[in-house]
Formats: sequence, structure tokens, C-alpha cells
Amino acid sequence: MPVSVSLPKSNLKNEVSDFKRRRIREEASHLFFELGYEGTTLDAIAQRLEVTKPYLYTHYANKSELLHDICSTGIQESLKAIDGVLGDTGLSPGLGLERLVESVVGIILDFQEFIVVYVREEKNLQPDQARQIREQRSLFDHRLATLLEQGSRAGEFLVNEPALTANTIGGIMTWVALWYRVGGKWSRHQMVEHTLRTVLALVQTGQTTDESTGPRARQLGMS
Repeated sequence: MPVSVSLPKSNLKNEVSDFKRRRIREEASHLFFELGYEGTTLDAIAQRLEVTKPYLYTHYANKSELLHDICSTGIQESLKAIDGVLGDTGLSPGLGLERLVESVVGIILDFQEFIVVYVREEKNLQPDQARQIREQRSLFDHRLATLLEQGSRAGEFLVNEPALTANTIGGIMTWVALWYRVGGKWSRHQMVEHTLRTVLALVQTGQTTDESTGPRARQLGMS
């Protein structure tokens, strides 16, 4: 007989609430992306979800809070990724940087609409909300600079200005969200690989930029 596993009611309730908030975020993001923040009403979001507006208010106090949740998603996920890399003592700085770029570009592609909405609609965030996200972005850059400093000390990187280089790498990765198109000329895999090669060239690791012999190709046994 299959063994049934029951979750504590509080955990199950939280999971259901998180799922509902995620669905609201997704549909709101689609509309903000298509129509803009100012051109989207809570009524339109409710209609898209086939729920009532009071239902939205049980999860978000207002449209501004919803925008903030969307805009902060990408950086929150990226912070988790860099914390995972920095917390893995078995990773060299070089491998850590590769893992980080692959993870963050993946996050950017997974949440592409969210990030485009943030870039377009940051002006509509409340000042404290915008400041909070900027602080989180600054924290990511600071932690990335720490990784670059570690790599420089280990002789894996040649980086004269870790903080500036970290800002540049963050910009390179974020920019992918603004021009990548699903089904376009380049595949998701190619975008990750291209961004990784660009970042490795920036920190002067000496890695080749040839697609057939790059770091990911070697890992996959292609060379």
C-alpha cells in the first residue's frame, strides 16, 4: 500500500498561499509587459485570472505592492544563487564564477518578463521599494566582487577593479533579458554559453572563446 504523507496544516496553507501569489504575479507581469504598469488595472488582472478584485486584495494590498513583488523576484533569486556559490567551499573561484553566470542567466531567462517590467517600470515603484531593490542589487554586486577578489588572489583572474568589474558583469547578464527572444536566432543554451564566454574574457582567465572548446564544452566532453 502506498504510504500517505500529510503536511502540517500551516505548511499546506503557506504553500497554497504562495501558489496563489505566484499565479497573480505571473498574470500581472504579462499585463504590465504588454500594456505597461499605468495601463493595467487590478480589474484587468482579476479578469485575466477569472477571479474577483477582492480576491486580489487578500494577497496584495495594492497594485504597487504587486509591482514591487514582480520587480524584486529576479534579484532575490540571484542572491540565492551567489550565496550558494560563495557557501560552497569545494568550488574554486573560477568554477564558482562559471556556476554563478550559468545560474543567474538561467534565472534571467526564466523571469525575463519580470526583469523587463522592472527596467521599464522602476519609476513607478514607491521610493522605499525602489531603494530596497537597489540595495539588494548592490549586495549582489558586492558579493560578486568578493568572488572576483578571491579569484585574483588565487591567480585565476586578472581583475584590477573588482567592484567595477562586478557591476559590469551584472549589467551584461541583466541586458540579456532586454533582447533575447524565445524561438529567435539564438537558443537559450547559446545565450548562456555566449554570456559565460564574455564574462570569462572580461576577467582574463585565459579561457578560449571557441564554442567547441569553451569551459562548458570541455565539461560535456565535446573537446
